[in-house]
Amino acid sequence: MSGLFVTFEGPEGAGKSTQLARLVERLWADGLACTVTREPGGTELGSRVREVLLDPSLTIDPLPEFLLYSASRAQLVANVIRPALDRGEVVVCDRYADSSLVYQGAGRGLDARLLTDITRAVTGGQMPDLTVLLDLDPVIGLERAARRGQPDRLEQADLAFHRRVREGFLVLAGLNPSRFLVLDAILAPEVLEERIWHAVQSCPHSSSTS
Repeated sequence: MSGLFVTFEGPEGAGKSTQLARLVERLWADGLACTVTREPGGTELGSRVREVLLDPSLTIDPLPEFLLYSASRAQLVANVIRPALDRGEVVVCDRYADSSLVYQGAGRGLDARLLTDITRAVTGGQMPDLTVLLDLDPVIGLERAARRGQPDRLEQADLAFHRRVREGFLVLAGLNPSRFLVLDAILAPEVLEERIWHAVQSCPHSSSTS
């Protein structure tokens, strides 16, 4: 049996990390082998790239920003995601390629075809079986994020940028309804947890590539 690839997406402050952790706990309780990772990160290269990308003291133009994410992603797929899927594990990732299509596409204005072509090349077409999109008004999300402490470089972007990001996620989900589970992040954590768990249980272990 091939593995199952689940990703969590959404605007800042939507609660991705909380719901990801709850899902992983349930997977482990069910005795399922599980690899947990994040973007950018998950490898030594990815962790170093993450420090650069989120550094609030840096100004990074949209194209090099996207290429840094892509470099981290290529390493993550090759070293972590694909090997785990080949072992038949459930891979749960906090953000993946959809974030780049939205943040650098809808948010920064880069050409969608360019982003899609490069993403396909660096991932070898490896896409999630299920993407959980936690949707949230960016005003609320940024308020939540601010309570965590000093905002990172992306969180410091203006409200118009974050509104474009939210809309970009919803458009992407509308184009891929069989893969996306869109949930209102305002719902109680317990309600979100149950809906995500049901979706994961209903998802075939297929590790799709395209």
